[in-house]
Amino acid sequence: MNRLVRSLLAFGLATTQVLATAAVSSAAPDIKDRIAALPGVRIISEGTSGTARTFVLGIQQPADHRKPRGQQFEQRFSLLHKDDSKPMVLHTSGYQLSGTIGASEPARLVDGNQLSVEQRFFTPSRPAPADWDDLNIWQAANDHHRIVLAFKKIYRSKWLSTGASKGGMTSIYHRRFFPRDVDATIAYVAPNDVVNDRDVYGEFIRNVGNDPTCNRRLEGVQRQILQNRDALVQRLEAKGYTYKQFGSAHRALEVLVLDTPFTFWQYGTQEQCALVPGAGASVDDLWTFIDKTVGWDFYTDAGVAPYDTYYYQAGTQLGWPEADESAVRDLLRYPGSSVPRTMVPAEIKFPRFDRHAMKDVDRWVRYEGSRLLFVYGQNDPWSAEPFRLGPGTRDSLAFAVPGGNHGSNIAKLPEKERAAATAAVQRWAGASASVLSLDVGPDPDSLDALRARRG
Repeated sequence: MNRLVRSLLAFGLATTQVLATAAVSSAAPDIKDRIAALPGVRIISEGTSGTARTFVLGIQQPADHRKPRGQQFEQRFSLLHKDDSKPMVLHTSGYQLSGTIGASEPARLVDGNQLSVEQRFFTPSRPAPADWDDLNIWQAANDHHRIVLAFKKIYRSKWLSTGASKGGMTSIYHRRFFPRDVDATIAYVAPNDVVNDRDVYGEFIRNVGNDPTCNRRLEGVQRQILQNRDALVQRLEAKGYTYKQFGSAHRALEVLVLDTPFTFWQYGTQEQCALVPGAGASVDDLWTFIDKTVGWDFYTDAGVAPYDTYYYQAGTQLGWPEADESAVRDLLRYPGSSVPRTMVPAEIKFPRFDRHAMKDVDRWVRYEGSRLLFVYGQNDPWSAEPFRLGPGTRDSLAFAVPGGNHGSNIAKLPEKERAAATAAVQRWAGASASVLSLDVGPDPDSLDALRARRG
C-alpha cells in the first residue's frame, strides 16, 4: 500500500471519529437530566412501566400564589415518559397521587406521555403549617399552570388534560383559569353542582335504573339497618373501629345509611340489584350487603381521615349532594349529619361557602369553553348534575354510557359515539387515527382506582 493510500485511509478514519464525537456531543441530554435541570423540580424516584420510563417528582409551589416568594411546599406528581415528540396528557387526580404510574385512557388513545398531579393539601403535598384558606380551585389551577409551564420546555407537542370524578372537575377548573395551557380537556364523570342548595340527586336516585323495586329494596335496607342499629354498632366496635370524628358510632352509622343508595349506584350495576336484601333480612345479611357494596370501614376515623381535603373543598366551594332522608327520617337520631363539616376535624375552620365559584366555572364552559369532552354514566348519581355544553361552547362533545356507573369512559360508549370521541381526542392531540393505543400499567381512572378515592 503506497504512502498516498495510507494517508487517505488515515484521514478518513480521523474524519469518521470526529463526526462520531460530534454526533455524541450534539445528542439531546437524557430525559432524567432535562427534568433535573427544571427549576424547582426534584426527582424522588424513577423506574419503568413497559417500554416507558417513569418518575415520581416534586416541585416547589407557593402555598399562596398571590405571594410567590412566600411560604413554599413540595407538590408530588409523576411522569410517564415515552418520547418528547409525542403528545403530553396532564392527568389531574383531584386526590392523592396513585401508588402506581399508569396511562389514562386519553394517554393510551394518543400513545402519549403523561403527568399525574397530586392535589394540593393531600399529604404529603401540604404546606406546613397549613393555612386552609389556601385550598381553593384558583390556587390549585395555578399549581397545574406552573407545572405545565415548566414541562413545556421539554414537551413541545400538543397537550391534553384529563381526570375522572373530582379529577375531571379539577381539569375543568384549570382550563377555566388558564384556557390556553392545554389544547383540549377530557373530563370523565365530573359533577357540576352549580347551585349547592338546589339538588336533584335525591330524585335521581329514587328513579334510577330500570327496576323501581330495586330502589324500594334499598330504602328497605336503610330502614332495617337503623332498626338493628344496636347489634350492628356492637359488631363495628368489636372490630376495633373508632368514631371520634363522627362523635359516635351511631352517628357514623346514620351517615353510612344515608349514603347507601348513592354509593350502590355509583359503583354498582343494574344486575347487582339481585344482591339487595328484601324485607325481614337478618343482621348477617345486612352486614354482608353493606360490606360488599358500601364498605363499613370507610365510615370510621381511619376511613375518612385521608379525605379531609376533599370534604373541605366540598364544604367551601365545590358543593355536595344533599342527603335524602325521606325514607328514614323517623328513625334518625342525628338528622342533617351527612354533610362535609361532619368529615373534617373541628380545628379546621370553614369559611363562608363560596356560592359564586361553581357558577363562574359553569358559565365559562357554556359560553367560552372549547375542545371539551365530557363522558358520564347514565346510572351514576354524580351524573345527575353534569357539565352542560352551551351556546358559546366550541368544538366540544358530551356523551353518557347507557346504564353506566362511575367507571364510565370512552371505551364503554356505543360504537358510533366511541368513534366520535376517539376521533376528537386524536385530532386535538394531533395524533394519527391509526396510532397504537398501548396499555402501560393500570388506568388511574379505572373504577377500582375511583373507588379507592371514594369520589
